Amino acid sequence: MSIFTTNRYAVSLGAAAALLAGCGGSQPPLNASPQGLTSQQSEEAMGFKRVHNFGRSAEDGKQPEADLIDVNGTLYGTTVNGGSGGGYGTVFSITPSRKETVLHSFGGPGDGTNPTSRLLDVNGTFYGTTSQGGKNGGGTVFSLSLDGTEKILHSFDDPSSSPQSGGFTPEAGLIDVQGTLYGTTSQGGDSACGGGGYHCGTVFSITPDGRFKVLYTFGKQSGDGGFPQAPLLDVDGTLYGTTTSAGIHNHGTVFSITTAGKEHTVYSFGTSGNDGSNPMSGLIDVQGRLYGTTMNGGSGDYGTVFAVTTDGVEAVSISLNATYGSQPVADLKNVKGVLYGTAMNGGTHNLGTVFRITKGGKATVLHSFSDNNHTLPRAGLAAIGGTLYGTTFGIQNGSVFSITP
Repeated sequence: MSIFTTNRYAVSLGAAAALLAGCGGSQPPLNASPQGLTSQQSEEAMGFKRVHNFGRSAEDGKQPEADLIDVNGTLYGTTVNGGSGGGYGTVFSITPSRKETVLHSFGGPGDGTNPTSRLLDVNGTFYGTTSQGGKNGGGTVFSLSLDGTEKILHSFDDPSSSPQSGGFTPEAGLIDVQGTLYGTTSQGGDSACGGGGYHCGTVFSITPDGRFKVLYTFGKQSGDGGFPQAPLLDVDGTLYGTTTSAGIHNHGTVFSITTAGKEHTVYSFGTSGNDGSNPMSGLIDVQGRLYGTTMNGGSGDYGTVFAVTTDGVEAVSISLNATYGSQPVADLKNVKGVLYGTAMNGGTHNLGTVFRITKGGKATVLHSFSDNNHTLPRAGLAAIGGTLYGTTFGIQNGSVFSITP
């Protein structure tokens, strides 16, 4: 059975992997015949483990949505809900031996609430965003020390008032480029895009001491994307990202922007009937190509895995199949040339999957999620040694899991 289809042919995930493997030179010939799929293996065979169930105490967080990060062998992350501050989310750490610690509960006076983004570690201090809360209710940029001391660096604009030129609702994390932090807001700004009159997001910079600047507002140029929800990627001093909507075909874009604020639409999704649409994931750079996922689009509208060159050529566009994973919203993880990903839905129980695609063309569904806590993965994967760690949002409280391929 085929898992993926390209824009022209039905192919197995293995054949699709062969396409992905050709990221440094000429593409291998496409084999349109299904090659079969490595059958899903048991949790024990694939080394799947439940590391932590959230919500075990009143102080614990619930429903993580962001990637974990590895800092000296300890994993750090955020939860959207839960915690002792009124249920507005947490920052937590967890060791591979399953010891979890809540470093901060959001929700105090003037504090941010409901973080959906991964943390950024800069010399032992964490930086991140909250999608809501702060002085104006439009979200925050915050810093947090390892001992749990938090500082609000910036509060975004009030979503219910005007003007909103500074943007609001930052759903993505931050990146560090030579000591300055860069991020996006999914709404606000001083320009409308997409034909609906909505002010649909900004790119901003902020220094660690809180000096904030809007670099770009989406909608200033014809064909602009809008509503960015994923972190930026630094490639040799140029920043790349995705927008979930707008663009020439109103299906989202890949864009570039300089640190001086010069923005360019690299690729607009929806160029063909089987192209992806609505990318919510960030990008990774694999030998000069930008790889990511789209939540929708493709053959069957289950989402895609794509690769785009920095000059705007879509080199690979592969459609997911609901049986093996659909609606991916997370970044891919490149580990020594092997791509790992999660899909929010699909799989044996239609509750999400973890999959991998190797350079040699072998493809495997590593795990299908199956219960209320271990279900609906919205985050990408972190690697410590040969083990991958991830989170599930969950129907109830969510979880941390590990998998050793």
